Amino acid sequence: MANIIIAPGKYVQGKGELRKLGGYVSSLGKKPFILVSASGLKRVKEPILSGFGDTPVVFEAFNGECSKNEVNRLTGLMGDCDLIIGVGGGKILDTAKAVGYYTGKPVAVVPTIASTDAPCSALSVLYTDDGVFDQYLFLPSNPNLVLVDTDIIAAAPARLLVSGMGDALATFFEARATSRSGGATCAGGKVTKAALALAELCYDTLISDGLKAKLAVENHVCTKAVEDIIEANTYLSGIGFESGGLAGAHAIHNGLTVLKGCHGLYHGEKVAFGTLVQLVLENAPVEELAEVADFCMTVGLPTTLEDIGLSHPTEEEIMAVAKATCAEGESIYNMPMEITPEKVYAAIWGADAMGRFYKGA
Repeated sequence: MANIIIAPGKYVQGKGELRKLGGYVSSLGKKPFILVSASGLKRVKEPILSGFGDTPVVFEAFNGECSKNEVNRLTGLMGDCDLIIGVGGGKILDTAKAVGYYTGKPVAVVPTIASTDAPCSALSVLYTDDGVFDQYLFLPSNPNLVLVDTDIIAAAPARLLVSGMGDALATFFEARATSRSGGATCAGGKVTKAALALAELCYDTLISDGLKAKLAVENHVCTKAVEDIIEANTYLSGIGFESGGLAGAHAIHNGLTVLKGCHGLYHGEKVAFGTLVQLVLENAPVEELAEVADFCMTVGLPTTLEDIGLSHPTEEEIMAVAKATCAEGESIYNMPMEITPEKVYAAIWGADAMGRFYKGA
């Protein structure tokens, strides 16, 4: 198996860049179809249109879930539009990428929050209409353009930025596990040294700048720490997870979606707890566990089952999560050891115990 690294065609990050979107996509298409939430449209319509001049633009409201039904609905609405642009959170961006794939059109994505590493990837995560994980849709190419306006992201609630840190937190540990096991990445090959280095840089950036960025965004300012965390959440984590590999943390996230108690959390919040479970599963050094748990508690990420909405889970519920985590084809099998539902079950309870210990509960 070859070593492979992939990335979006162009990555643009800076203040006020949304107003330049029209210029950046002018070579990709002449009639863009822009997918955005109804509430998001009120915030971004004017700056978007200011950059398109006389170019006809079609806006369509997102129905709220990245599901096969929503992808099919939007595919049928594309008409003569020759470019799809997703503007919003991870599910909108994943939906836009899937529509681009099925229609054969170029894709540009504009994240308005830095809550996941979805923007840069050649991957759409599909859910049922009820929000339960359905499947990974692996795409033949990454988005043609990823445009990140840091003013817009810094204006979003701090919890969203922190959720992105939770998603990014898993990147290095999953890439390391995949590298150790010799497993395949989402890019279709083995881990490259470049991807592993970007994943490690992502983790180092979170540890050094995470708290500073959270505090700045809570006070509605965009500092250098915020800029760095946006890049870590979006680009470093995006390249790191896709070409570095998924392993335990994201599989555990997917397992957790079978319990309705977790549905009120953001993706990255569940991934953060999944990262602790992965570290327990691989018997990571206690110093590493302590550093990760301390980071989570400092920025406000979950470290216990109660934190993710499971105050009094039953043994049967946690075993259901463990079995879903170990479903055929899941990324848990990139872990460098034999995996069974029983081991995952024990690691979930073990991570919860570690989290409660570090909290002093």
